[in-house]
Amino acid sequence: MRLAIEAAGVSLWAWNVDNGRFSMDAQGFALWGLPWRETVTFEQLSEHIHPADQDRVRAAFHATRATLGSYETDFRILAGKDVRWIAARGQGEDAGIVERTMFGIFLDVTGRKQAEEGHELLAGEMSHRVKNLLAIAAGLTGIAARTTSTKTDMARELIQRLTALGRAHDLVRPLPADQGSAALLGDLISVLLAPYDDTGAFSGRIRVAVPRMGVGEAAATSLAMVVHELATNALKYGALSTSSGTLDISSHSAGERICLKWVERGGPVITGPCETRGFGSQLVERSVERQLGGTIERQWSAEGLAVTLTLDRANLAC
Repeated sequence: MRLAIEAAGVSLWAWNVDNGRFSMDAQGFALWGLPWRETVTFEQLSEHIHPADQDRVRAAFHATRATLGSYETDFRILAGKDVRWIAARGQGEDAGIVERTMFGIFLDVTGRKQAEEGHELLAGEMSHRVKNLLAIAAGLTGIAARTTSTKTDMARELIQRLTALGRAHDLVRPLPADQGSAALLGDLISVLLAPYDDTGAFSGRIRVAVPRMGVGEAAATSLAMVVHELATNALKYGALSTSSGTLDISSHSAGERICLKWVERGGPVITGPCETRGFGSQLVERSVERQLGGTIERQWSAEGLAVTLTLDRANLAC
């Protein structure tokens, strides 16, 4: 039984409900990142529970005596520098209690929780992208309507723009390893912004002036996500939402760093950022800071939005 318990990663605990003494096996202490000792009080153990979960866990443990049947409580603990998720399981209503002591198990469910968080993030990102794509489709329809004179021309131009949008959308997701490892920065931005340009890449109201440099596959996906999000917002609220708005993307080097400048002009008058940060803003910041190891700075003026991306050349090559 001991070998089976250890193989399953199960740690055993016993809790005296009168004096609060808490006992665990060696595997339990290792799970909590604590040196083994014969007993530890419930309060002492609670000090290692994540501050955001402490009150909830204390209340849940004391409520287990009134719980009918089995129970399971998930919570976070601080094991040194690590944050781990633990599931505490047992029987409520004093079932199996011996000499005022209840028994149960701890399981490390960190992997499961991380997977759940990843799924929630993916679901939120997919929902956000679907909403954005619908808004983009409406915006592109408006562009086609004001730049064509017949239904046939409008249909042809709209199809071209939506096709270009599909090509750009393919860049905003990871590609299998056998589909290339790098792209030129200018080509990447050209493909991403082609659906929004009235007269073709680099020759209309969208102007791009960036150095000839390669962007690695991982960086290309993250950078594409950022450009795609900025373009979506420009189409919905900024310079690309009007017929006279312009967008300039330029860059300059600063040692081992490269600064990309996104400048919108001629759109609706803006007074500053929104009071709340939406999922898109969080997505951009996460991509720039975590995936690209850079920084993002936004400046709002009456003329329009200016965004500065400061990125490390080495990270762009990855």
